[in-house]
Amino acid sequence: MTAILTASALTDELASPRPPVLLDVRWQLGGPDQRPAYEAGHLPGAVYVDLDRELAGPPGAGGRHPLPDPEAFGAVMRRAGVRADEPVVVYDGGQGWAAARAWWLLRWTGHPNVRVLDGGLAAWTAEGGPVTADVPTPAEGDFKPNPGALGLLEADDAAALARTGLLLDARAGERYRGEVEPIDPVGGHIPGAVSAPTTENTGPDGLFLPAEALRARFAALGARPGTEVGVYCGSGVSGAHEVLALEVAGIPAALYAGSWSHWSSDPQRPVATGPNP
Repeated sequence: MTAILTASALTDELASPRPPVLLDVRWQLGGPDQRPAYEAGHLPGAVYVDLDRELAGPPGAGGRHPLPDPEAFGAVMRRAGVRADEPVVVYDGGQGWAAARAWWLLRWTGHPNVRVLDGGLAAWTAEGGPVTADVPTPAEGDFKPNPGALGLLEADDAAALARTGLLLDARAGERYRGEVEPIDPVGGHIPGAVSAPTTENTGPDGLFLPAEALRARFAALGARPGTEVGVYCGSGVSGAHEVLALEVAGIPAALYAGSWSHWSSDPQRPVATGPNP
């Protein structure tokens, strides 16, 4: 099973005897609530899930988007109709970051069949896919989280991996270098981490690069056979997109969910600046 699927493939699956559960996780960093956009038009049958409130815990010591309580997350997924034995497809407006966060959480908590719509709603409508303003009321699902199916890093783990394996920083290069820091307390990166902006995982059309191109990209950054790989970003959202891109490339990777918002909250943790790890 691939981690992503095209709009045309989703069309076929929705017409099949076993259609996937659809989750709409549109989100904008620092932007307005996206539920009104969902209510104005979404894929037929899709249920809206709010990233800030339902795919993250309250911001604080754990970072800006700490992991949600697994039981609370499970309750959200069951209300959305997610079942343990039925496929799930998640999508957002097209950037893919929020959808990847939902994909990562479902996979981390043990759901075996979750994929992201490549290109999101923008790709769907470009293919002529229908949208509706009808808000569904799905039957209660039965999914029960069992965390640990994907790799998860804490701060000390990330620091160690930067020395012994490959730790990728998925933020923009200028934030990695410490030239600007619009959100968190200090600019720079975890010492030893390699700059790998998540925006370079997709092409101008917003779709993921082919698996071969992604493998070549990550190999050039140091993801070679036998190398343990981890990812962080600002708050564990775009980093999930990088983990998804690595999955497409066939490279398992762990996520430091607290990411830079957690790392930089402790002034005792070291910070590197400039273009080099």
